[in-house]
Amino acid sequence: MSLKPSQRSRAQESRAAIQRLYIAMRHLFIRGNYKPLGVSGEAIIEALTQLRPEIYGSINDPERVELDGLLYVFQRLPRGIEECRYIKLISREGFEDSNFEPIVPSKRRRNSYRIDEAQMYIEMTRGRSDIYDILTHLTFMYIEAEKIRRNSEDHKQRKRREWEMLEKIVAKEEKGEEYNKEIAYTYLSTLLGRTYEETVQACQRFSRASDVNSVFHITYWLGKLASEEAKAESDREISFSSALREKIGHHYYGDLWARNIKSALLEHNLLNRPLHIISANLHSVMNTLYAKAALRTKNEIEDLARELSEPVNKEMRQRVHKYAVRNGMIQIDDTSGTNISVQIIDTAQLNLSSLPAELKKDEAHITNEKPVILVMDYAFGEQAYETMDELLKPFEQDNGEEIPVNVQSIAIMGKAGILEGGKGDIMIPDAHVFEGTADNYPIENELSLEDFQDRGLRVFSGPMITVMGTSLQNRDILRYFLKSSWKAAGLEMEGAHYQKAIQAASKIRKSINEEVSLRYAYYASDNPLISGQTLASGSLGADGVKPTYLITIQFLNRILSPAVVKPELTNQSAR
Repeated sequence: MSLKPSQRSRAQESRAAIQRLYIAMRHLFIRGNYKPLGVSGEAIIEALTQLRPEIYGSINDPERVELDGLLYVFQRLPRGIEECRYIKLISREGFEDSNFEPIVPSKRRRNSYRIDEAQMYIEMTRGRSDIYDILTHLTFMYIEAEKIRRNSEDHKQRKRREWEMLEKIVAKEEKGEEYNKEIAYTYLSTLLGRTYEETVQACQRFSRASDVNSVFHITYWLGKLASEEAKAESDREISFSSALREKIGHHYYGDLWARNIKSALLEHNLLNRPLHIISANLHSVMNTLYAKAALRTKNEIEDLARELSEPVNKEMRQRVHKYAVRNGMIQIDDTSGTNISVQIIDTAQLNLSSLPAELKKDEAHITNEKPVILVMDYAFGEQAYETMDELLKPFEQDNGEEIPVNVQSIAIMGKAGILEGGKGDIMIPDAHVFEGTADNYPIENELSLEDFQDRGLRVFSGPMITVMGTSLQNRDILRYFLKSSWKAAGLEMEGAHYQKAIQAASKIRKSINEEVSLRYAYYASDNPLISGQTLASGSLGADGVKPTYLITIQFLNRILSPAVVKPELTNQSAR
């Protein structure tokens, strides 16, 4: 199916906007600082508003504040950032050893430090993607702040009565005093340009997010700083430390991270054993291998996983972890700054008779080969290249001797936006396409559609589009990738970066086996082409359990029983 000229031109405009956004951010990073509402900042704002990312909803509406988008970004920004006039992005520069209390957002693992009432420092240790991500969120925040400022003023730029009442409400909220919420919602709805009902619902959603300030507080501070800048009283500014600009792109943190892992493998005499790398969350592999034995239950893995995912079952999760550590699991919590923790599992220490029935196991293979499983937590965007590239290099010891890493397989499980289907469905890629570049990576994926059919979920196959940032999802571009000859299955942020590192190690450096087995599978966190199913609509929750464990079981089956019959690969999606 071909696209209409108007659709094609809109997709092309959007791609051009992404390129301008990328170039502007890179230029400002090199320069070292900029004012978000200055000439340089306006270039980013113009590109972002032309792009119209789905996750930012009504970003281009001059009056209506985008509340779902604000909740999404504030869960990924440090609490209190709306109060700060000056924001500085830094590398790891010693603040972790200071008396400043680190602020860590619930949805992004970044350390931030409130230096004083007007300044916030935010650590950037996960590469360029992390910087682009936060600059995009901040730009969106400033766009919405301008809407609040305009809604709070009359045609003579005098403050409306609703703003004056909001000031009193925020003062009472800070003192813990009671106030009439229905009246407060009414004032707030005017300042947000939203209906009373929409305002109440937004306040309820924000109140359920434990590490985010109230909508009253955020609205007041965004509007206050925007008004002060409009009156030329004080500008807002974003800057980048010289240490950050010096370290970015040089794998500084990835090298430290990989050396820590290889040192642990060497210390436990595991470095020469067959190594199987899995990039996934840190609970699914551990729970699949250990939970049934640790909890002495006959429940199936999926039911057990749902139970373990409940917040109230913290004690159960601790029992599983303690049992795993006693039976072959080594936990390596990150100290390098990558925020990627690792689990090393020695399968020779597994109690094979206690493994769940869902797992296929070849006891002779496990006894003879003694495979080692290395589970690394999710990387973020370009950080996937940095960490995988360093991990696959030979381990250089202090005496200069190099020990190659005996990598047998690499499995990548990730969350991704799906272009057909819905939340929780599965995507099996046959290639990774790096959006906005000429970098395309066809892959021989050991997983296929047949591995997941008749499991209660829809399964799709095709290329995965690796995008610069989750917040840059755009309906026109995505529809182009779906309907054009690309026939993409979904979009994510790490696949092309992982594959770039794997191909460099296997085909160019020859540091790992050129025939290393590759297993890629994604489950859908959202469908950005469907209203109400973008990432801003909320997390998967329990819906993510089934696909996570279906994928995990497939990964483990091929490690514990490599003689499992593998169906022929196919590019047809099962609907």
